[in-house]
Amino acid sequence: MSDVPIPFAISIDRLTVKYRGKAAVEGLNLKVPRGAVYALLGDNGAGKSTTMKVLTGQVPPNAGRAEILGIDTWAKAADLRHRVGYVPDRPKLYDWMTVAEMGWFAAAFHLPGFKERYLDWAAKLGLDPNKRLKDLSKGGYARVGLALALSPDPEVLLLDEPTSGLDLRTRREFLGSLVELAAEGRTILISSHSISELERFISHAAFVKDGKIELAATLEELDGRFRRVGFRALGPVPDLSILGHVLESTRTGRSVQYLIQDPDPMALDALRDSSAVTDFEEGPVALEDIYAAYMAPLHPDGTVFRPMSSRTTAEVLS
Repeated sequence: MSDVPIPFAISIDRLTVKYRGKAAVEGLNLKVPRGAVYALLGDNGAGKSTTMKVLTGQVPPNAGRAEILGIDTWAKAADLRHRVGYVPDRPKLYDWMTVAEMGWFAAAFHLPGFKERYLDWAAKLGLDPNKRLKDLSKGGYARVGLALALSPDPEVLLLDEPTSGLDLRTRREFLGSLVELAAEGRTILISSHSISELERFISHAAFVKDGKIELAATLEELDGRFRRVGFRALGPVPDLSILGHVLESTRTGRSVQYLIQDPDPMALDALRDSSAVTDFEEGPVALEDIYAAYMAPLHPDGTVFRPMSSRTTAEVLS
């Protein structure tokens, strides 16, 4: 076996999974670098949970391949059991057990140290060790699932909608802990459709639609590739096609806003200096707005005509 470090903690190549002949995931490709906090973003039914099930060895691919730490997730799933932590979107636990008993039971399937780490995580997540799972709130039940996933001290953590049911404070504390875990060398793949709360904590994002990756990049790359441009046209609206790919457009009278992918800096400068426009403003775009524009159905001319958000132009472009 080679001693050369594997650059990608998770590698998915042309993955296809079908249920009753219909593709839930089709030709999906994804590379997750070591130490990344990577968000897999998509609407319900996009293929996120199926991808997670392949990565955890629950579902075999119909075609393609998925690897974690260089190990095939289906053919050698047992080899990954103690190296990967997983939180499903709906954890199924023994409700008659107490929080502490759940950790004791799960420890029988793991290496030494699991139970102690579980009790430590349970305390950090505010769980009463003597309380029965059936008496926990939805958020408390979810926190037990998180504690179980973190207790093997995993190199890779797979989280499928992990913050569902958690209160705001607990969500923020948990998401903040992901950054600390990644700093220790762990890799985290988090599947979610709650985009706005993730943006502060993730390093990468991939948009999933109809079982395929539509776009994958670091947040820094996304920030450089998408800009919002707003101005007031003094006459006919200038031809915006020279700026780049216009993903979304909104208009109020002569005031217009555009969300542009891969803008041409020289064309933006020319528009800013043009006598045909006034009140020119340019600024970054939030991840949630990029997602909404990129994944929405397109107008026949290739753009999406609808408001981006409830925020004002000044707030967005400031």
